[in-house]
Amino acid sequence: MNRHFASRSAYVGLGLVLGLVIGLNLEGFWPSMPLHASATHGIEKFAIATGTVDSGVEALYFLDFLTGDMRAAVINPKTGKFNSFFTRNIASDFGGAGRNSGYLMVTGSVNMPRGANSYQFAESIVYVAEAGTGQVAAYTIPWNSSMQAANKPQRGEFQPLDVQQFRTAFVRDQPKPADQK
Repeated sequence: MNRHFASRSAYVGLGLVLGLVIGLNLEGFWPSMPLHASATHGIEKFAIATGTVDSGVEALYFLDFLTGDMRAAVINPKTGKFNSFFTRNIASDFGGAGRNSGYLMVTGSVNMPRGANSYQFAESIVYVAEAGTGQVAAYTIPWNSSMQAANKPQRGEFQPLDVQQFRTAFVRDQPKPADQK
């Protein structure tokens, strides 16, 4: 038997210390780091994701592969109803990607400065990759937290942030670009 734990009082002391640590964690007195999560899922012609817009407010992002329409809807926490909507057709952002486009969509977190506008950008960025072109685009939505607090509906368009070429190799089942003929 270990000599440090040779007595019953040592086990009782260890139990009290462990109980104190566990109790402080459960009651929220122990320093903790909040967890933030987003969700993404897709099927053959649709993708859906979630991302934080503002403190305690989340958006639902939806991408229709057939039309290239990307939409966002935000629920007002006070009413439990969708009251903010944003749209954009992203097909032209990828050089006119068509009905057979293969998209991937995920969200990420960002804290962009407000600037001189009456809105701020959402705390999440939507990243969309298009398989045919090999490009990835980043979008966000203009968000007015004052309108949300006043329960006023918001409508707007996604703001494109950047588009970059990620795949540089030629894909066999795609036609060569005009500059490579």
